[in-house]
Amino acid sequence: MPTTAVTGATGHLGRLVVASLRAQGADVVALVRDPAKAAEVLGRDVETRVASYDDRAALEAALAGVDVLVLVSGSEVGQRVRQHTTVVEAARAAGVARVVYTSAPHADTTPLVLAPEHKATEEVIVGSGLAFTILRNNWYHENYADQVSQAAESGVLLGSAHGGRTASAARQDYAEAAAAVALGAGHDDRVYELAGDVAWTRPELAAAITEVTGSPVEYRDLSTDEHVAALTAAGLDEATAGFVAALDANTAEGTLADTSTGDLRRLIGRPTTPLVDGLRAATAA
Repeated sequence: MPTTAVTGATGHLGRLVVASLRAQGADVVALVRDPAKAAEVLGRDVETRVASYDDRAALEAALAGVDVLVLVSGSEVGQRVRQHTTVVEAARAAGVARVVYTSAPHADTTPLVLAPEHKATEEVIVGSGLAFTILRNNWYHENYADQVSQAAESGVLLGSAHGGRTASAARQDYAEAAAAVALGAGHDDRVYELAGDVAWTRPELAAAITEVTGSPVEYRDLSTDEHVAALTAAGLDEATAGFVAALDANTAEGTLADTSTGDLRRLIGRPTTPLVDGLRAATAA
């Protein structure tokens, strides 16, 4: 079984990828910035090596002896392409055989506001000469966990997604897919579009919140300008409010609705986690 390294190993997705790999008996190396946090989050029996996305020398040393690298995309918007390029170059220098990258849905063709950095990273990986597997992850159920209590308290879920649908799945689903690809054969130079089995609307999200909390919640659809105004009134800065509203505009355009490939359920060997179950688990955590 190959030695597999995971970047961002203490993050929300990375820690689940590490756990999924270990559950299959894999030899795992967790790349982290804070070893104390790693011991707390991952346990003291997980091998950790300290390296950030910015430190080429540390990355190269940390990737020595690694066969497969799961490159969990960084969280610093605007810095990702530079950081990911550093990781890929270090992986190539260290002799890593394959990179598995967590990208965005239809990154090469979508108008999704988050996609350009992922598209550019995919191009860096493909151009590196390394074998690769691109996992284009759709949205996570957990992205909506913060809205559950807010909507239950107010009785209203605000948005500007109109009739747009979102084919989200649980982070655990995506983590299991990453582990399956990292450890399995036949995934070299492949691109997988990963999404939940069901694409839901915002009224259906409101209904799911109602079911999880027992408090009636209705969805109130706004224009983009009204949505930005509501978000800033709730305390968000203008840039963040504009970004959130832009994501809803992308949703309205159908950028997150594709369930056609079935790649995620095939890779994990089971149906994806339903929205209600994902929200219930996320709010209980």
